[in-house]
Amino acid sequence: QVQLVESGGGLVQPGGSLRLSCATSGIILSTYVMGWYRQAPGKQREMVATLTTGGNTNYADSVKGRFAISRDSAKNTVYLQMNSLKPEDTAVYYCNIVRRAVVQAWGQGTQVTVSS
Repeated sequence: QVQLVESGGGLVQPGGSLRLSCATSGIILSTYVMGWYRQAPGKQREMVATLTTGGNTNYADSVKGRFAISRDSAKNTVYLQMNSLKPEDTAVYYCNIVRRAVVQAWGQGTQVTVSS
């Protein structure tokens, strides 16, 4: 059974950093495209970062240069390093796995709040 479990969210001041983790089970991580998405209150879910099986990354313009997605296949875990956080980064962050352009599973989400 495929499971994705996010962790690492919390309350951080503007300019601070957080590292989100997405622990996976039931899959071979390196064979999937991994993604981080976020959804702020009253807004649609949006793509934050993706990581292909070949290691290529893609970022939303709003997070380029501040966020970094990475994968540790030995730990079956995907990370999202978030630096220079802004209040507008406040959202619930979700990870997903994609194969053949079809989303296979989502995690339950982790709350990130950026506030002074």
